[in-house]
Parts: sequence; C-alpha cells; structure tokens
Amino acid sequence: MFSRLRIATRTRILYKHCFRYLHSSAHSLPINTHLTPVQFQIPTITMNPPKGTIVFNTVGRTEYGFDVFCVNLQQHPTHQVTADHRLTDGVSINFNAQFVEDHRSIVFISERTGSPRIYLLSPESPKPQPLPSFPDSLFHDRPVIKKGRIYFTSAHEQPNRHFQSFSAVYSTSFHGGNITRLTPYGVVDYSPAVSETGKFIAVASYGSRPWDGDFRELKTDIVVFSESSPEKRVVVCERGGWPTWSGDSAIYFHRVADDGWWSIFRVDLPDSEHSGSPKPPVRVTPTGVHCFTPASLHDSKRIAVATRRRGTDFRHIEIFDVETKTFQPITKIINPNIHHYNPFVSPNSDFLGYHRFRGESTKEGESIIPHLEPVMSPVPNIRLLRLNGSFPTFSPDGNFIAFNHSFDKNSGVKIIKSDGSKRWTLFEGRTSFYNSWSPTEKHVIYSSIGPIFESPKTTVQIARITFNPSDLTDDREHVPCGIKILTRDDTGNNAFPSCSPDGKSLVFRSGRSGHKNLYIVDAVEGEFNGGIRQLTEGPWIDTMPSWSPKGDLIAFSSNRHNPKNTEIFSIYVVKPDGSGLRRIYVAGKEEADRERINHVCFSEDGEWLLFTANLAGVTAESVSLPNQFQPYGDLHVVRLDGTGLRRLTGNAYENGTPMWHSGNEMDMGRLCLGDGVGDKLEGDFQEPLWISCDI
Repeated sequence: MFSRLRIATRTRILYKHCFRYLHSSAHSLPINTHLTPVQFQIPTITMNPPKGTIVFNTVGRTEYGFDVFCVNLQQHPTHQVTADHRLTDGVSINFNAQFVEDHRSIVFISERTGSPRIYLLSPESPKPQPLPSFPDSLFHDRPVIKKGRIYFTSAHEQPNRHFQSFSAVYSTSFHGGNITRLTPYGVVDYSPAVSETGKFIAVASYGSRPWDGDFRELKTDIVVFSESSPEKRVVVCERGGWPTWSGDSAIYFHRVADDGWWSIFRVDLPDSEHSGSPKPPVRVTPTGVHCFTPASLHDSKRIAVATRRRGTDFRHIEIFDVETKTFQPITKIINPNIHHYNPFVSPNSDFLGYHRFRGESTKEGESIIPHLEPVMSPVPNIRLLRLNGSFPTFSPDGNFIAFNHSFDKNSGVKIIKSDGSKRWTLFEGRTSFYNSWSPTEKHVIYSSIGPIFESPKTTVQIARITFNPSDLTDDREHVPCGIKILTRDDTGNNAFPSCSPDGKSLVFRSGRSGHKNLYIVDAVEGEFNGGIRQLTEGPWIDTMPSWSPKGDLIAFSSNRHNPKNTEIFSIYVVKPDGSGLRRIYVAGKEEADRERINHVCFSEDGEWLLFTANLAGVTAESVSLPNQFQPYGDLHVVRLDGTGLRRLTGNAYENGTPMWHSGNEMDMGRLCLGDGVGDKLEGDFQEPLWISCDI
C-alpha cells in the first residue's frame, strides 16, 4: 500500500506524462489585457484544501470517437462525392477544425491530453502539434489561423458573478507571444470567425447579461470588431450564432426562424469600416429543413451547412446554392447513418471538411473506450477520472469501483478495478442506478432497481447485493451475486441509497407518501424486520442523499425552497435524527434560487462537498454539439459553510454522478490507459433531443 506522499508523487508522474507539453515555456504565455479588467479573483483554497480522486460520468462523451474528415470537391464537380478522407489520427476525439491558408494544414481541437486544446496538423509533421494557448484552461474551442495569428475561445478567466459563461475570444501569434483578450471583461463571446483579409472578427456574443437558463437557442448577437480596436464593437444583427464571413462585407449565420426551423441568414455590412447601419438580415435557406453551423465558400454563392431533414435521425453536411436555392448532398451519400458536424471550407473551396464518428478501426486503441480516463484538474490535489458508466462507488479499500454501465441496455451493476484494468458483471437484464458500497463490508453493494427518474408511485426498489470478493479474478467475466430487496413492492419509488459509515443503516429517497422525501432503513433487514423511519417530510422533492464519513450529517438535493419548480435544486444538510436542517448557499443568497445542484457527496474528511451545478452558464453553442446538457453538468466543490467554491470541469458536456474516493491509498500510477482494455466504440449518441423535425 502507498502513503499519501507516494500516491501524490505517482499521480504527478502520470499527469506529467499526459500533459507534459503544457509545462513548456513555449506554451506559458502572458495575457495582454489592454482592456480594463474586472477585479475578481478565483477563490484561493488555503486551509484544509480538498484532495483525493474523483470519478465521474460524462453523458455521451465516451462514445463520440470524433475525427476530422474532408472531401475533395474538385474531383467531383458535377458528380456525387463518394468517399471522404480522414485527416486526424484517431487519438481521443478531434473536432471543430479549420483549414489554414496554405490549404494543406488544419487547426483543430483535440482532447488527447484530458481537456480541449488547440493543435496543428501539417504535411511537415507526422503528429499533431500543440499551438500556443492557455496551459491551465479547461476549455478551448473554434480555432482559426489567419495572417499568422490564432483566434480561439477559452474558458480561462472567471467572470465576476455566478450564472455567466467563462467563454471569451483571444488571439496570439502563431509562433507564440502575448495572448490578447479580444472580448471585453464582463462580456461573453462564442464562435469567432475572421474575415477574408483578416481585418475583422465576428463573434456570437451573449453580451454582459447574466445567463437566463436557456441552452437551446442562446439568442446571441452577431458582433463585429477589428483586432486593432476590439473595444469598438458593432452589433450587426440581433439573434444570431456561428458567423462565417463572405469576403469582408457579408456574414452568414444561423438562428431559429419565426416558423421554428433553424435557418441560415445573411447580413450585408454597410461600408469598409462597418461603421454605418447594416441592412436587415435576409433568410437564405428555406423552411422545412433545419440548417445550422454555416461555412461560406469563396465564391459567395454557396454555403456548406449541417442539416436535419424530416425522415432522418442524422445530421448531414450539404452545400446550398443561394442563387438557385438548391441543396447538394455530400455526406448522406457517403455515410447515411452517421452524424456529421460543423463544416469548414478551404480558402479556394477545393476541400470541404467536417468531423464525424470515426467508425470501427483496425488500429490499436482507436475503437476502444477505456474504463477510466484522466481529465485535467484545476485543483492541484484533486485527480479527476472519467468513467465509462454512471454512479460510481468505491469499495472500502479503494481497490474496486461498482457502477452502472448503461441504462438503455439494462446492464445492471458492474465492478472494475480502480486502475481500470479489469471489469466484471454482477447482474444484468435489469435497470439499476445509484450505488453505495458498504463502508464496512467488502461484499455488499446497495443499488436502486427499476426505471430511473420516474413518478413517486412507479415501482423502484432498494436492493442489497452480496457476492464473494474472492470471485473477482482475472479469468471471470461474471460474478455470482445475491439480490435482497429491502423495500416493499407497494411503496412506489425508492431510490438513491447511501450507507452509513458504520454499515448499519441506509438513507434513501422514497415516494411512498406521494412526495419524494428521505427515509432511513436497516441496511440488512430493510423495512420488513429492521424498521423504517421518515427523515424529511413535505410537498417537495428531497433526493440523492449522501451520508458523511463521520456519520454526523446527510447532504441531499432539494427544491423545498420552491416546491413548484422541479428544475431548481439546492444543497441541504440534516442530522440523521432529523434535527439541524439547513441550506448551504453555494451561489450566495441573492442568486440562490437559480441554483440547480445535484449529485452531492462528501470528501474523505467531511469538510467539503462535491456536486454538479449550473453556476457557470454555457461554454459553447449547444446546437453545434451532440445531445448534451452542459449547463447543469459542471463539477464543483465547496466547503460545508458555503465558502471556497471551485469549478472542477469546464467543458461542453454534461458531467455528473461524481464520487469522491473515500480512502487515501488509491494508486493512480497504475492506471490502465491502453492494452485494448475497454468497450468497443460504437458511436452511440443522439442529436439534441430538443431539435425536432415535426414542426
């Protein structure tokens, strides 16, 4: 077993290997903040800082397997394109690319080091090369190279209030140097585009208003400015996103039209300095087909767009002729049953690019989803691991993790080694969710069996699962187990069990009264012989409880402060005897009623809470992504008194169901990241569920 010091040392070695380029002087770049900054600092954690290993789930992300592809339009000027060519290398996920002016290179985003970063792929280099950006930023997006400069968005600097995105636009020299913030402090910008001459930048700007909670159409404005005077910003059109330039005088963008269809619009700018009033925007694409994320071809007569049409569940890339009002299908002919995203065009329009699921590959590692994957952490003593599954819980010695692999496939409960090297199935064929390993028994796991997120009267039961730990051997795939139901069939929805530190009791959420409140039951006999008592009571939702390691508190999520709103939850704590109920104000009392906080659990010392929340707004234009719910899925930690709030994740995904490792001897140095260990990559993800073609 390893001491804390040895674990920390081996963890640093792992992350040094994963992120070694981040620490080179070439990528440690100062920010040129010639705009007046807002004096707001990220909280400094000094006393009893949070530490340990956090394992969590990211919805859909493990299946993406994106690579950047292109087609040669000149080879098929009058015929249908029949094949595409992969540009990126099948490592991690690669997306949101742009051609460089030499026509042969691309700049793109890759998550190969655990967070989205900017890379260049050129004929001169066999491997993608990292480009200058912020080494400690949790998110980069939409890179563009023009006239020797790189433009991109980053979630680098924390705004001066909650419920506002971190996203802003920056630029720097292709060869490194000062990084200039182009977005004014207090303003949120997405999706930068650079004009043909490189003189002007257009962005989808959320402005300085606080996030209003929407993540479908963000109602950003199209704003134009020059890099030399970024403070002189001109709103050329209200309600628009994802701008693309046609020369220096016109911009195409997407927004939802009055008839409900996502459509492409064009706005023509007034003069060479864009100082006058622009003309009203004109709708370009017709009703009856969703069109988004446009990319203008150099002839100004055609645009590449991603489309969703009636009768198909897939997003495809098409070229739309703005004069003849006709579409030329591209990707539906090549890969009819694969999603294609965010087209981009070479400067002379010879090549059309996009990213898509790479499909099955014969190359080692490209078609495998690892059980565990390291993710960059902004807090030095916290390690983050993404799990290919949900609701992880650690064994008492920290050597194993029990979790739920797939709700759609009724995969029940599985166990993996905490280094990710081996997985076993306890049972399958039944939906199971939210697990709690007994802190005192290596052979006991508690789980909820039944459909997830249903009404109070839907039958869901608390189960005690027992097995023989000696059966966890490398030659087995399935481990025999016994399942004992602890709740009565007629009591409705019983879920989210958490075991007390002494292993004698469970706290869980039940809908037996008609409302979802918390109850405590005997951990062995359940409510049949051991008895049950109600912990909370009221016409609201108390859910997802977590017992503190000391046994003195139970944390949970609740909307009891606003029972009519089932979208807003905050953190509450209560003593096991029902006394001492109090709310923990994470966002402060002024904005507390906007909190959406779930999946609360304690640190090992019981002084910190880990949870998911909507405190940081939206990181990217959601319509450009597969189905995800990022605004409610960033991980945070906070002290029990509500101070010391820190954001742990800042990507464009929904991160959730986190669990803090309850011990101090997890050996991260042995983490298994290769050797073909994991699941087959199937590309099993969906379009955003809120984009409907049934209008």
